[in-house]
Amino acid sequence: MSFDNLDTLYRQVIMDHYKNPKNRGTIDGDALTVDMNNPTCGDRIQLQLQLEDGIVKDARFEGEGCSISLSSASMMTQAIKNKPVKEALAMSEVFSDMMLGKDVNADDFDLGDIQALQGVSNFPARIKCATLAWKAMEKGVHEEE
Repeated sequence: MSFDNLDTLYRQVIMDHYKNPKNRGTIDGDALTVDMNNPTCGDRIQLQLQLEDGIVKDARFEGEGCSISLSSASMMTQAIKNKPVKEALAMSEVFSDMMLGKDVNADDFDLGDIQALQGVSNFPARIKCATLAWKAMEKGVHEEE
């Protein structure tokens, strides 16, 4: 597949998550809630996590922002659901490395749609958009410890 075709595919995946976000909404009942924003561009997110016995049982988000920010939140909530908290944090580290342009071992985790955000590393001003939901997850999990 040519680079142009791959880039087009990745853009389509990002736009699909933006227009049809997964896990958008709130959790009924007890949930850990984290509010974060990116003051440089105005993105804001409220992430809710339901943690039980070291597992992310549910993850949902509300917010406003650009396609990168909201797509990343959609992808992240989908990826961490029903995963051990330690694995979710490790995925966040791999994602952060990917955003910094580092080589990541895709064999460690099935990144799925998240790989579509890899090109964001070429746009330093957009990295904070892509990592906002992930940083919210990290903050919430660490506050809960």
